[in-house]
Amino acid sequence: MKIIIFGLGNFGTPLALNLTETGNEVIGVDLNMDKVNLVKEKISHAICMDSTNELAYRALPIKEADMVVVAIGENEGAAIITTAIIKKLSKAVVISRSLSPIHDTVLQAMGIEKIVHPEQEAAERLTNKINFKKVVENFEIDTNYSISEIKAQKEFVGKTIEEVRFRETHRLNIITVIRRREKTNLIGSKMVSNEVIGLPTRETKIEEGDVLVVFGLNKDISNLLENY
Repeated sequence: MKIIIFGLGNFGTPLALNLTETGNEVIGVDLNMDKVNLVKEKISHAICMDSTNELAYRALPIKEADMVVVAIGENEGAAIITTAIIKKLSKAVVISRSLSPIHDTVLQAMGIEKIVHPEQEAAERLTNKINFKKVVENFEIDTNYSISEIKAQKEFVGKTIEEVRFRETHRLNIITVIRRREKTNLIGSKMVSNEVIGLPTRETKIEEGDVLVVFGLNKDISNLLENY
């Protein structure tokens, strides 16, 4: 995709780099030349311009963009004006960063459906990691459900999924198992890597060191971890 990102700060810069690494054509825009210089060799193109000046958009292929991200985080007024200009000039999908509840309201009034709150979302992910202390990783589906990676309890080792009665006991579904495997590389050195075994069956046997990837209600995941 052709993506233009306005704002090359703590949110916009890593987003631009990650999107470039995954095969997208990314143009980064910022008023600060130092920020532009930091990424100009790492993305398709980087431009120093005032995004609140509609005439400056003549230098951008705004009409050819598939997606535009307004990632400005220092100036709420500039972010709102930039979003308004983009909506006027382009039919691309617009994702806009919001800095406050009022900003949310203005963006919604503009018809922006994709609104992101990177600081809040990062804080929520960290909160889940702190609360779910024994979770290897956690992905929140919504406010009620999550997918969590949980180290298999010792009493599970050697038993099949049917024998541990995970669904009946904990009201959680095991959707896959991550297993550590020791392999020998091309030069003969041994290395340990994670292997996803795919969709487990009732006969899948749990081994020592396995990580169970489970899906269910957050409260049921918490109840399981309290018994660890």
